[in-house]
Amino acid sequence: MNSDAIKELLDLVQAHDLAEFELEDGGFKLRVKRGGPHIVTHVMPGPAPVSAAPLTAAPQAAPAPVAAAVEDGAQLAIVKSPIVGTFYRSAEPGAAAFVNVGDTVKKGQVLCIIEAMKLMNEIDSEYEGEITNVYVENGQPVQYGERIFAIRLRG
Repeated sequence: MNSDAIKELLDLVQAHDLAEFELEDGGFKLRVKRGGPHIVTHVMPGPAPVSAAPLTAAPQAAPAPVAAAVEDGAQLAIVKSPIVGTFYRSAEPGAAAFVNVGDTVKKGQVLCIIEAMKLMNEIDSEYEGEITNVYVENGQPVQYGERIFAIRLRG
């Protein structure tokens, strides 16, 4: 599913004032939920990443990170961007970052915000552990599937 098709779906969701919408197409799953204090949705990675064109996509949360082995025997979860957009480490300019290297995070804790189509999408942690790396600089564009954080999982 390309960015034009996603934008078309979002326009329909907005035009019909739907509170919730879910679509599954092969390995791609899109869920849009409107309302509440913040917007979080979940996406399962599809067979191919969306194009590098600016995406006008629905708010989405991070797909399940990929676990990789680390030398000390711990597991390392890589959190990847679920959408194309602009990466922000804090809620507003000048505010403290949601997380820093060395911080301990819990499931559901906000890691960052990715702005897409003027929507601020909170990316929540799927794991508990310690942030070991932040791969993207604040304010930088990110692509679908691009790694944004590494978390050393609690054993």
